[in-house]
Amino acid sequence: MAPQITWSLEPVVLLGVLTLGALYLRRWSRARRPGERHPPGIGRLVLFGCGLLVVLVALISPLDGLSEQLMVMHMVQHILLLDIAPILMILGLTKVLLRPATRRLQAIERRAGWLGHPAFAVLAYAGLMWLWHLPAMYDAALRDTGVHALEHICFAAAGGLYWWHILSPIRSRMRLAGLGPIMYMTSTKLLVGILGIVLAFAPHALYPFYVHHPHYWGLTAADDQSLAGLTMALEQSIVMGVALVVLFVQMLSESEREAQRAERFELV
Repeated sequence: MAPQITWSLEPVVLLGVLTLGALYLRRWSRARRPGERHPPGIGRLVLFGCGLLVVLVALISPLDGLSEQLMVMHMVQHILLLDIAPILMILGLTKVLLRPATRRLQAIERRAGWLGHPAFAVLAYAGLMWLWHLPAMYDAALRDTGVHALEHICFAAAGGLYWWHILSPIRSRMRLAGLGPIMYMTSTKLLVGILGIVLAFAPHALYPFYVHHPHYWGLTAADDQSLAGLTMALEQSIVMGVALVVLFVQMLSESEREAQRAERFELV
């Protein structure tokens, strides 16, 4: 049996994405006016636009309908909201683009206290993944559109906060330095990867919704769950591997620049 392929053109999602896109494009155009220092390139615009496109794929494309029929598709939806969309959108930002809001963002960070600490971002990211994959929470999200929307909001917020600490173009008082980014990334991805392994190798299907739902593509509920768990574990491993390589190269570059500055001071 094949699953139903439908589009879910949610007006709220479309309006939100269009609003974000319009605001970004307006600021990007102003930052590229003659005389502006460090204008953002076309690449930044493409990255941010791709991030918005990923949000649309996750929430209004047939993937959204498939996520209610197959757990592996639901997992792909979570991955897009938690990792892919936030990464692309934050990489589309620069100090110049954020300049009008920089002081406001820094003030929010100061007032947030421990909520603005990287450790909280790790707990929020991993904790929400585990929480929403408890059978009662997971099935509630699939049976109630309001709960499902809340789940998406939680994942988008946790993903945005998590990747902000790594990719933000604004220098923060909570900025991770030295081996901090590597520990930050490794701890989170291992915590979530373990969840993927638990789902992949569970002896039976954990979610009644899928057990009592029609089975598609010849997959039983247990097979579907295993594929979803493997998808999660694999994605977390790939993202962690790529991120660690990038962070390690950045760490070496910073060390080299510091050594060069020290040599210049010695010569003076």
